[in-house]
Amino acid sequence: MIRQDGRGLEDIRKISIEPNFIKWAEGSALVCLGDTKVICTASVLNNVPPFAKEKGIGWLFSEYSMLPRSVDTRTSRTQSGRSAELQRIIGRALRAICDLSLIREKTIIIDCDVIQADGGTRCASIIGGFVSLCFALYKMWKSKEIRVFPVKRLVSAISCGIVDGAKMVDLSYSEDSKAACDITVISTDKDEIIEVHGGVENGVPLLQKDFQELVDLGIQANRKIIEVEKRILGPILEEVSPSLSQ
Repeated sequence: MIRQDGRGLEDIRKISIEPNFIKWAEGSALVCLGDTKVICTASVLNNVPPFAKEKGIGWLFSEYSMLPRSVDTRTSRTQSGRSAELQRIIGRALRAICDLSLIREKTIIIDCDVIQADGGTRCASIIGGFVSLCFALYKMWKSKEIRVFPVKRLVSAISCGIVDGAKMVDLSYSEDSKAACDITVISTDKDEIIEVHGGVENGVPLLQKDFQELVDLGIQANRKIIEVEKRILGPILEEVSPSLSQ
């Protein structure tokens, strides 16, 4: 089956990551995943929430928003329940690959601003958020604010779904809107699963074997994206943690 844009079922859209896209942020990246474009920044604060202080760890969380004309009809700037859900997902994904005990007394905020949406905005946000985080942590490491680079794994996210009976990865908006099932797979460079979320859209339950096949497709697709991340972050990773760049 050939998809509307000419891709095969297991093919991701063209991806590009432009690091240091924002002048003022400690870390930043513009991620383009097909026609989806997201600006991500990492900001470092010299304080932590009370619960993190009690545990002796730093903290990391995300905020997510969409420009009013990032979609086909204008949306409100007011944060929706969906935005709150997505920023929790992004924050969990990035905390899972970072040793927060190594950034004590610091909070890192990952801002993800969608400037154009065509499916997969949460995935592009996790990808760009991760790259931005690494650049911010590298600056902290170089300035000796932290002694050990806190990132333990590389991470990526991709959407997977069943459209017209076919299992495929990296759904565009037109594919997502008619998918019988739509899930997001977040996994590491070691093929470890951080999170899988989503479900059926047409009310028909999904067989376990079909779910597992979608997850496997997602992990395979994430490997491709992680190779792109490695090319962007290579010089940093080789300096702070050579094992991550291999």
